[in-house]
Amino acid sequence: MTAILVAEDDPASRLLLVATLSKLGHDITAVSNGREAWAALEAGHFPIMISDWMMPEMDGLTLCRMLRAQRRPKYTYVLLLTALGGKENYLQGMDAGADDYLTKPFGLDHIRARLRVAERIVSLQEEVTTLSGLLPICAYCKKIRDDNQQWTTVESYVSKRTEASFSHGVCPECYERTIQPQLDALKLPPR
Repeated sequence: MTAILVAEDDPASRLLLVATLSKLGHDITAVSNGREAWAALEAGHFPIMISDWMMPEMDGLTLCRMLRAQRRPKYTYVLLLTALGGKENYLQGMDAGADDYLTKPFGLDHIRARLRVAERIVSLQEEVTTLSGLLPICAYCKKIRDDNQQWTTVESYVSKRTEASFSHGVCPECYERTIQPQLDALKLPPR
């Protein structure tokens, strides 16, 4: 169940959206204008926001720009709803920071498909944020504790979660501190 903020000034459209999204199993917070939506965003995180473009007090483009300007630690996927069609309006919505754009009227299948995309992107964003955050690492062997509380090598941990591959070498400091003393201890004759 995803928390979705709906900002729609038309009461009938807002009720239809709330009923549709609730039927799909989402937790909905609905507001009637951009200013109320901004207050809701300030009060808590919503992974997905569906906003009408044309609303009183603050329109959807302004709301989207304000959200993107904050550069919040948790991403909010923005689906802009509008009666305005055409390439120019689409580009204007995307330039304001919307992730997707849907023209009214829309069908249940359209909104369901768009929400699946939104959920995938939000999930990937959360995974990236997790990977870039602090990792529990052993101070001695440098293994990382994974999601299953198992200790694994850094290479294994990263390889399972990304497409990264590793090549191994020895940095100059480790060579001097570890490898060179071992070679010196062998007392190999010069060549």
